[in-house]
Amino acid sequence: MKYMLLIYTSTNPDQPPTCDFEDWQLYDKAMKDAGIFVSGHALQDLTTATGVQVDADGRRSITDGPFAETREILGGYDIIDVPDLDVALEWAARCPGSRDGGTVVVRPVAGFGD
Repeated sequence: MKYMLLIYTSTNPDQPPTCDFEDWQLYDKAMKDAGIFVSGHALQDLTTATGVQVDADGRRSITDGPFAETREILGGYDIIDVPDLDVALEWAARCPGSRDGGTVVVRPVAGFGD
């Protein structure tokens, strides 16, 4: 079953990350070596985000960056193909993004008759 690991990093300046680029490379390699990696990407800085909303009349509203104040930002995602949720949770716990106040949200990918 495919799961998306949504990797949220903390914006708390009092809790700087302890993981580095090499930690991420090792994690990516471990997923690929295990044969579970489907796809994944890091996202550019939050300041590059653009929000789009469409009202009931079909008019769109465009905003720069995120609208809501938050303590975490979505930094990237991985899609993995593993037997079940327990295995997906194990991989989420291994993710460097789950440390230092970050969170990895695990969600099943909907199949819709693939």
